[in-house]
Amino acid sequence: MPTGVHLRDARRQLFEAAERVLLRDGPNGLTSRAVTDEAGCAKGVLHRHFPDFDAFLTELVLDRAAQLETQASALRASAGTGTVAGNLTSALTTLFGPIPVAIIPLITFRDELRARLRQAMPGGGIAILAQATTAISAYLADERELGRIAADADIDSLTLSLVGGGHLLFADRDPGPPTTASVDKFVTSVIAEAVRRRPA
Repeated sequence: MPTGVHLRDARRQLFEAAERVLLRDGPNGLTSRAVTDEAGCAKGVLHRHFPDFDAFLTELVLDRAAQLETQASALRASAGTGTVAGNLTSALTTLFGPIPVAIIPLITFRDELRARLRQAMPGGGIAILAQATTAISAYLADERELGRIAADADIDSLTLSLVGGGHLLFADRDPGPPTTASVDKFVTSVIAEAVRRRPA
């Protein structure tokens, strides 16, 4: 591996390299050597910017979790527009994109990473899933306030069903992500009762 390659934005390039390795080789293949090889730089570059590999992974997950906050804001802004099912289908497709779905097993796979994430942020031990849960719960609450979901709808149960089921739909990457139609069918079935019983 070349040792003199200069990385203009080392953190960003290392994060992007880690994502490529994670998508290609899964959590087991994600090592500091694999990341620096993918980035085309010396192994020491990673350790110049991060105390150790778990610190690097923690920053990677926190950075990607922060990106989901923008998508969560967009979901909340959609309350009262379009259809509830359509908004949730779009949100699940974004929140469970290839990178977030690949990061979830990485968190499960590494105990030290989970411990550091818990220290770094509330609910951090299940980062990504926590962001998706918060976003969908807040959106459903907004729609309930607007009368598009029944006033007595159990937001917590709906959220768990949508996040848990949504994650399962997107977790198997071998045949590719689920179609929009299959996600919409799933969402529609989960929320059908809450939407059907809403006041006229």
